[in-house]
Amino acid sequence: MRIDLIWITADRATPPKWELGRVRSVAPSPAAVAAAAKQPVPGVDAILFWDATLGAPDQNTISAAAHLPGDVRHAGLSLGLGGLPRMIDFVDPVWRFNRDPEPEIEATSWRLSLRACLVRAAVLARLGGPDTHFESLAGASLELGHRWIRRGASMRHDAGLLPAPLPLAAQPPLPLSDEIRFMRLRYGRVWTAWACWRRGGSIIQTIRAWRQPAAVALSAGILHEPGDPGKKPDASEKDPTVTVLIPTLDRYPHLFNLLDQLRAQTVPPLEIVIVDQTQGDNRDMRWPERFADLPLRVLWRDQAGQCSSRNAGLAAARGEAVLFLDDDDQVEPDLIARHLSFLRRFEADASCGVAEEAGAGALPPEFRLIRDSDVFPTNNTLLRIATLERSGLFDLAYEKGERADHDLGMRLYLTGATLRLNPAAVVIHLHAPRGGLRQHKARIVTRSSSRASVWHRQFLAPTEAYLWARYFDATQVDEALLIRTIGTLRGRGAGLRRWARAVVMLALLPDTWRQNKSRLAAGRAMLANFPAIPDYEPVVIKEPLTL
Repeated sequence: MRIDLIWITADRATPPKWELGRVRSVAPSPAAVAAAAKQPVPGVDAILFWDATLGAPDQNTISAAAHLPGDVRHAGLSLGLGGLPRMIDFVDPVWRFNRDPEPEIEATSWRLSLRACLVRAAVLARLGGPDTHFESLAGASLELGHRWIRRGASMRHDAGLLPAPLPLAAQPPLPLSDEIRFMRLRYGRVWTAWACWRRGGSIIQTIRAWRQPAAVALSAGILHEPGDPGKKPDASEKDPTVTVLIPTLDRYPHLFNLLDQLRAQTVPPLEIVIVDQTQGDNRDMRWPERFADLPLRVLWRDQAGQCSSRNAGLAAARGEAVLFLDDDDQVEPDLIARHLSFLRRFEADASCGVAEEAGAGALPPEFRLIRDSDVFPTNNTLLRIATLERSGLFDLAYEKGERADHDLGMRLYLTGATLRLNPAAVVIHLHAPRGGLRQHKARIVTRSSSRASVWHRQFLAPTEAYLWARYFDATQVDEALLIRTIGTLRGRGAGLRRWARAVVMLALLPDTWRQNKSRLAAGRAMLANFPAIPDYEPVVIKEPLTL
């Protein structure tokens, strides 16, 4: 494998002996580094950007890293870029990837530094290099990392790239002009203006920074085409066995429809674990007889709860991977096959599928891209179950509330799991009008249903507020609350109905703010009693398992 070295030096330090490819010395400016990155070099597989002040890179370490899964490996968090740029907290405050993992572990992170960054040549060719308009290399690096992760590059922070552990030093603040450039490129002019208002500070300085030469958003392609076969399977490579886990609550007709569809899977599961929480006279103890041909295991629970039921199913699961489904999903015959192929292709810990909501319209464009996933849908995700040993099971704080899936996804991400979005694995989520979280009076009004109505509002759920407070700082949480409240003014559709909703929501805005503030306080109060996260203990299999 050929790896070229871009040696970044301010004092013309002599490049190290480099046997893996060609060496180019450049000044530590965005323009110089960008020019070096744009030079097409036939036959190069990867490029190492390296700051001379870090000493010489270890060739064996870099060569080994180039053979690991992923597209980009860097040491940005170790080099002080955590939490930057600050203005992102005013527009995307509780985005999963805005919470940095600890720099000591290998994990997904877009906050790269070009001072120590190993990138596959295909990433630069398809998604572009650093923007030359930035004043600082740090600002250009952050815009680059954000662009790359949004367009499909698998981004891993790896402190092991550095020749020796460095004391974590704080990065000097980015120039305000670079903060504004980042925001305009990545979030547009409207959100940039919002962030400038929320940031406060000197109006004159802000205007001066705004007037600095602004970059034009670089056209970025797609790194991984969904139809690309990608990595060829190794003849010795064996797909993990699959446990399908389905909790159900008072939804037998939907469950039976899903089980009929699972009969037709082109790759059959090892087992289908159903956790039946249906209560009282509505419970049917004989329904499993209808599906005697399926590898069913039914767990009966008298106490309903989404987290305890899934935890019980995970504790009983004997597969090497678990496919989370909801009982009101509709699936295609090749769903399991698509998930397994994706895990193999990207050597990922989880294949996070997409759910098309009945009546909700088309999914946003980013859900059609293969990328590092900032969602973890427990109605369509295949997860290597061993990763739960680091994260634990579902937090019981969400037993009868929203965002249990997002919380588990956050913990998997923070412990280094590789979660990839798989747009080829699709289910139809019917949102059955009874059962599920609706039984606990949660998710009665969804974001989609509220925006389609003149009167309905989606308030912040206390469990979502708990998630915010658990993983993000007070400023980020307060900004998220403001954005959530203002967001109720938006509606779907056009014409008089959309304007009518805006007028009604504007009149209700003070009440929406009060209600959301109350729910935020309730969520923060939950921190006194939670988290309550059981450990995952692998099942000891005493008998042979056969399909």
